[in-house]
Amino acid sequence: MTKITIKETQNPTILKFEFEDFITKNQNFEFKNIDEAQASPLAQQLFYLPFVKTVYISGNFIAIERYSIVEWDDVKDAVAEQIASFVDKGGIIIKVDENAPKKQPITVYGETTPNPAALKFVVSRMLTKNAIEYKNIDQTASSPLAKELFKFPYVKEVFIDENYISVTKYDINDWDEITLEVRTFIKQYIENGGTVLDESLIEVATKNDITKDEAFDKLDVTSQQIINILEEYVKPAVAADGGNIAFDSYNEDDKTVKVILQGACSGCPSSTFTLKSGIENMLKSMLNDEAIKVEAVNA
Repeated sequence: MTKITIKETQNPTILKFEFEDFITKNQNFEFKNIDEAQASPLAQQLFYLPFVKTVYISGNFIAIERYSIVEWDDVKDAVAEQIASFVDKGGIIIKVDENAPKKQPITVYGETTPNPAALKFVVSRMLTKNAIEYKNIDQTASSPLAKELFKFPYVKEVFIDENYISVTKYDINDWDEITLEVRTFIKQYIENGGTVLDESLIEVATKNDITKDEAFDKLDVTSQQIINILEEYVKPAVAADGGNIAFDSYNEDDKTVKVILQGACSGCPSSTFTLKSGIENMLKSMLNDEAIKVEAVNA
């Protein structure tokens, strides 16, 4: 007997009907009407219900958007029973396209970070050599994946670097409620050949349209030393926590180093402690200057 679990979403018109196992092979489907639903006999049957507006099939769930002619409390149990009955009788949820290209399987797993609002999703292959952060969907021209992630109502920020994606959430959901959904989406998106980053659209030049090497050469010696220390000793540690630290500036007069925190480091409750007790002390020691201070531009 198929077990269906009913779960609410942030949108009151959309309800999720979850299965115990995955029901699609690394694909996501959205059907607006019965004619669009040729690939899903189950979705076609659901469209015979007069209140069904849209059917989504992904991962281990079917989500249904309703018209306002009914309330979910009045019909959700009957819908769950209809879905379970359809499957138990051998009904097909999604037709398999034998000619579809073979998927390249990957693994994706979640890692906690020091920032309780951020989770690091590690992928079993390299994604990019350019760390990049997105604060909102309007910034995602270079990352179709980030754009799709922002469509989840609980996604606040996205940071992509090397082989992982850090997702920072709003407080409306706990991670135990959404981790599986995000992990499954990322896995299926990449396996289906979705573009994570379009490297050609990432701005790698500085404000003055000069290369990183040229910009580095124009800096004072102390700034160059600070950048080298951050690159060699600090960045690997913060990357392990799903974040990044970037050099912004160094003021020779007051000995203040300004850095930019990205990914899980941005907004992390422990970031101030890390800056002062970790990075600041390291720079004082390695540069032999007790007057150095470290501040985050975006703290």
